[in-house]
Amino acid sequence: MQTYSLVAPAKINLYLEIIGDRPDGFHELAMVLQSISLGDRITLNAIGIDTVNVRCNHPEVPQDNTNLAYRAAALMAEQFPDAMAKYGGVAITIDKQIPVAAGLAGGSSNAAAVLVGLDLLWKLGLTKEELQDLGAQIGSDVPFCIRGGTMLATGRGEVLSPLKNLDHFHVVLAKYNNLSISTAWAYKTYRQQFSQNYVSQPQDLQSRRERVHSGPIVSAIMHDEGEKIGKLLHNDLEKVALPEYPQILQLREAFASQGVLGTMMSGSGPTVFALTESQEQATAVATAVKQQMADPNLGFWTAQLISDGIRLA
Repeated sequence: MQTYSLVAPAKINLYLEIIGDRPDGFHELAMVLQSISLGDRITLNAIGIDTVNVRCNHPEVPQDNTNLAYRAAALMAEQFPDAMAKYGGVAITIDKQIPVAAGLAGGSSNAAAVLVGLDLLWKLGLTKEELQDLGAQIGSDVPFCIRGGTMLATGRGEVLSPLKNLDHFHVVLAKYNNLSISTAWAYKTYRQQFSQNYVSQPQDLQSRRERVHSGPIVSAIMHDEGEKIGKLLHNDLEKVALPEYPQILQLREAFASQGVLGTMMSGSGPTVFALTESQEQATAVATAVKQQMADPNLGFWTAQLISDGIRLA
């Protein structure tokens, strides 16, 4: 039976602005999304029978139909029943390296890898755009995870515009292993506290999107200005997460004290990252902050910014 192994990179947000509500119930967002070298390995094995199995080496990852990787396979089976009938189902093995419930799109990246892998396994010949459209049915981050790199994302996160690659920068990431934040909670709480500032008129939404396209952080990225990028890191969800979880703020302050380019919570958290100019600096910062915080529940990772998304291992 044929097998494909793929690398599913994690994602960080360099910028996250909540613009307003959408008619579909999601938030209208403007984000700069970035792939990093920290990633899971997803292995797909054809099994010759019409079923989908998911296995993972991490005890907190579901192995049933609630797993986004499973949902991606189920969607492909629904969309391409002839291919499922011809080639059979798939056993999905997830070697989890991305921390779980961390705001790093690990589940979305796993789903993206399954879409790409089944396209290969079932010899469908789908374009990247077609795969991204399928991914958008699973989750807002999945289209980006398929494509990867450095992207400006608007809509609910599925409308992507490529930006200049930043793959010479590195990051150090840290997450409390005993802390997770629900994405749904973060957005719901933000809506409760800040919806009076939402943009609602279509022309105003379009104007705000255009403003982000020509905004300071996009300009800094296009001119490869690391110090400016670090200063312009922004995440609206910090407004609700940091007051609720002060240990995240303490972690940001610890990173900031090490002279990094910039530091911020990624996505809905609770992972905090610091942008650095080199792998050596990232490693040194990780060592210093680990000693400073001295918390056994705090995990650290270093990674490079990368210019691609899902790829064959």
